[in-house]
Amino acid sequence: MGELTPKERVLRLLRKEPIDTMPFFSGMGMVVMPGIEKVGCKFAQIHTDASRMAMSAIWSSRLMGFDCVVIPYDMTMESEAVGNEISLYENSEDILYPTIPHKKWKTMEEVEIPKDIMERGRLPLLPKAIKIIKEEAPELPIGCWQLGPFTQAGQMLELDMILKAVFKEKKKVEELLDKLTDMIIELGKWLQASGCDYITLREPGVAADLLSPRTFKELIQPRLTRILDAWKSPKLLHICGQTDPLITMMAECHADGLTVDIKNNIKESRKKLGPDVLLMGNVDTYKITCDPSTTVEQAVEHIKWIIDNGVDAVMPGCDLWPAIVFENMKACVDTTHEYGRRPSPAVGRL
Repeated sequence: MGELTPKERVLRLLRKEPIDTMPFFSGMGMVVMPGIEKVGCKFAQIHTDASRMAMSAIWSSRLMGFDCVVIPYDMTMESEAVGNEISLYENSEDILYPTIPHKKWKTMEEVEIPKDIMERGRLPLLPKAIKIIKEEAPELPIGCWQLGPFTQAGQMLELDMILKAVFKEKKKVEELLDKLTDMIIELGKWLQASGCDYITLREPGVAADLLSPRTFKELIQPRLTRILDAWKSPKLLHICGQTDPLITMMAECHADGLTVDIKNNIKESRKKLGPDVLLMGNVDTYKITCDPSTTVEQAVEHIKWIIDNGVDAVMPGCDLWPAIVFENMKACVDTTHEYGRRPSPAVGRL
């Protein structure tokens, strides 16, 4: 078998089948300014049009050599769809992600998810963008994602209130998380039916430096497991921040693979998980890919260090910040493909 396409490479990896070399891909945003500039639009314009979203994803991948495209780019789509006001900063020349300046609900009991949420706000853009990508770049796998229920709660209501309620009003928090879990399950199924090739459950708000491992086990893990059990494979679980105390519990949530960020000790996580679990990470998405003081040589060594410590795929630790240093970003991808030709712990080579 000759060189695989990115889609073949990623989907074979997610089935733990032998591949030609290690992919550089993500379950989170991978749009970068060179790709956006190739489309001829501003950063603020890629969030509101299916064609611009699709083509900026495709060109980001093609220019950098990424092994995937990932949409959407911002975390406010669901909150907007339930009726919250968002700011898109459409007249700005800067890189400003959409935000939610005003949230209509003040209490957890008020939260209601409309049955036709897929038809509201900007969510209808996603199936259209997936269709365009499949037509224009059939060689690239399409990743989509959903926020986990705890992080999504912070998009619907004020996060400080929810964090306090974890200890003071646990039953109300559980009821809210269950509502959002149901929503996330249905949205994930919808994205899969729309044609995405893999899906990631992202729960950055529950890292061990934010919630205790005990709270994770009691409150978060059961709901992540319920979501992942409801989705088809391939499906990934990502948690930002400190995940060393959580990694074995993450492995029990029934994802096909785990992805972690720079705060995770990959070497120790691999020891805890053993050789059979797909483990992906954990590129530093500021220092390595965006900081102009970082040299290409340092970027190369960073990627080699990640591979040597036991990943099955090199993956950014979070969304890529779009203002990358082109040479460093390209070096990260090229090094992954060149240095990753030997087998990884869970995946052999052709």
